Amino acid sequence: MKHYRALVARLSGEEILASVEQLELPSLRDGEVRIQVAYSSVNYKDALAVSPRGNVVKRYPHVPGIDLAGTVTASKDARFSEGDAVLVTGYGLGVSADGGYAELAQVPGDWIVPLPAGLTAREAMAFGTAGFTAALSVLRLEEAGLAPGQGPVLVTGATGGVGSVAVAMLAGLGYEVAASSRKADAEAQAFLRELGASELLPPDALRMPEGKAIARERWAGVVDPVGGPALRDVLGAVRYGGGVALSGFTGGADFAANIYPFILRGVKLLGIDSVLCPMPERLRAWERMAGDLKPAGLSDGIAREVALEELPGALRAILRGEMRGRVIARL
Repeated sequence: MKHYRALVARLSGEEILASVEQLELPSLRDGEVRIQVAYSSVNYKDALAVSPRGNVVKRYPHVPGIDLAGTVTASKDARFSEGDAVLVTGYGLGVSADGGYAELAQVPGDWIVPLPAGLTAREAMAFGTAGFTAALSVLRLEEAGLAPGQGPVLVTGATGGVGSVAVAMLAGLGYEVAASSRKADAEAQAFLRELGASELLPPDALRMPEGKAIARERWAGVVDPVGGPALRDVLGAVRYGGGVALSGFTGGADFAANIYPFILRGVKLLGIDSVLCPMPERLRAWERMAGDLKPAGLSDGIAREVALEELPGALRAILRGEMRGRVIARL
């Protein structure tokens, strides 16, 4: 194969236009691995990469896609051989380097995770970057002392990619899960119940009482991919010794808070980074995702599967907040 198809984003004036193009196969450099991509997934960061105000990608033309799963077709890294099943998330994939929205991808061997036994390529991208972020959040909360039976665990943005996977993971581990989402329609509520949420809350129900510096203790732990001003209210309701795993800023990057949750209750604010996560931690997370963190019917929970040509519409939908659950791209 001398050419391959990819979704290419190009800068046109003040707009970014994305369309499927034929690209020429580059030569393989030392330390690189060529992967035939089977699946990628649709993430908020991918949508920002094709948005003129996204500030994710510095140079165009560019192939988005911050994750992929597939099969090695050629390798100049001794750790990987033709036929190996692999996955890649984070690092520079889909940001500083061309990403997974392509039939072929070439990446440094240092970025690659061998596909764990117990996961197919499709299941790996049913998780994708969002699921990996959810897994890191659960692992960090466990390391901070969270265990089933300590009380309810709150998941914000629960119908989104990170949130929905976190709900399913926590419920599968035996936690009591409270799910918060702006989507209050019957379909969204049924979706969260199916994932295992025992309590459904609108964001307004999380607000701190007026005039209070700290709220009553409610949450044994929190998975928060939303951030923004609501983080103050979330922190104020965490139980003694609990933690908040913070991984996103769809609600904004800034919040105003006070020190009371930290010095009166020993609450921990745990930053979750899925991009430069060290490889040993990355491997542990994916092994858990192939084991006890893998929800029953993982593939059945995929909201939609799209082809390469359908990706621009899916990326616009996620920016408009119209996406529920996981959407994967079939390459």
